[in-house]
Amino acid sequence: MGVWEASGIAFLAVFGLMMAGMPIAFAMLIVGLGGIWLAISDRTAMGMIGQLPFSSTMSYELSVIPMFILMGVLVTKARMSQDLYRLCHGFIGHRRGGLASATILACGGFSALSGSSIATAATMAKVAIPEMRRYGYSDGLAASTVAAGGTLGILIPPSVILVLYGIATGTDIGQLFIAGIVPGILAILLYLAAIWIIAWADPASAPAAPRVGWGERLSYFRTVGPILLLFVLIIGGLYMGAFTPTEAGGMGAAGALIFAIWRRSLNVPVFVEALIETVTTTAALFLVLIGALVFSNFINLIGLPQAVSDLIVSLGLSPWMVILLIFAIYLVLGMFMESLSMILLTIPIFFPIVTGMGFDPIWFGIFAVMVTELSLVTPPVGLNLFVIRSVIGNVSIGAIYRGILPFIAADIVRILIIILFPALVLFLPMTAR
Repeated sequence: MGVWEASGIAFLAVFGLMMAGMPIAFAMLIVGLGGIWLAISDRTAMGMIGQLPFSSTMSYELSVIPMFILMGVLVTKARMSQDLYRLCHGFIGHRRGGLASATILACGGFSALSGSSIATAATMAKVAIPEMRRYGYSDGLAASTVAAGGTLGILIPPSVILVLYGIATGTDIGQLFIAGIVPGILAILLYLAAIWIIAWADPASAPAAPRVGWGERLSYFRTVGPILLLFVLIIGGLYMGAFTPTEAGGMGAAGALIFAIWRRSLNVPVFVEALIETVTTTAALFLVLIGALVFSNFINLIGLPQAVSDLIVSLGLSPWMVILLIFAIYLVLGMFMESLSMILLTIPIFFPIVTGMGFDPIWFGIFAVMVTELSLVTPPVGLNLFVIRSVIGNVSIGAIYRGILPFIAADIVRILIIILFPALVLFLPMTAR
């Protein structure tokens, strides 16, 4: 059996098991292990499953993941999302579309603390959507704003997906974090522009809220200020080279713990609950990582990356055409896969191709994450859309689909900008080297 036939059967088997309800981690693990057993030998398969889970998860670099997850959980327990939203609401909520804009800004701030798209979307939906409904915002705009804002969680550092990309490709995680800052800010600005256009075209869908006095606005900084300083310390320390990403994760978790205690929102039962949630989430991520590594070892052993590279060379595609092709593939995969699985499943194939064509691995990491972001809100199966629907309940999926279209357009513009101007991604990491 040739490489294309074996690869096709393997991917169809993974997708088939997923459609049957099997978690993606187990689907990739079973197909990868079975493929190695049949294509190589049973001894190779058994040796891999015996060693790989330990060798892959005992990495020092991976210890950053539970630290950042714990930081995000503690910040959530401390009700940080409400305070961030209230701060943004106070400054711009009185403008037309201001509550939606405040939601985007709050999502950006919370993303910098949680590192998770789904966590950001689910948390901010509970805070922002009832408030926007109270002031007469359309359900489509309210829900889609949170869904789009939630995607910032996997790009704005710290990002769990960027950590896993860095480990899988050998790319410096600190450099990836720094590289995500400008595209993250660009995403926020383009989302704000989309909201402004919506509010201009349909004022009734995005009315202004009452103005908040300056005294009340400034008082919000008192509760939010310490955690914002923590974020600045983490990113600034990484940029200056004062500490490693793993050390940054430890500082972030410790700072979030101190903040939660200071807010008097943490007692022993809540702390134990936070630890259990951290361990559960970390274990789920590591299980997906193990499954993806077994599957990627299988496709590497049968020679799929080299076969894809040879095919591209034979077709005579330019490097930028290859990037656009990868963009299209991610859009299709995003219809039925979540972001982490997409990255771990495809990077072993795409990474050697794009780096062989001269693309910077840091730039490609940011590009891949941005395209994955877009898939989270792309109908018909954008994961963030269904997270919002499950949290709120009484909003039609059709309204969300219609509301998300301007934000999808903003994301496409952002991706095209970083394709045309790679320096927007690379200049901060270059200055930090």
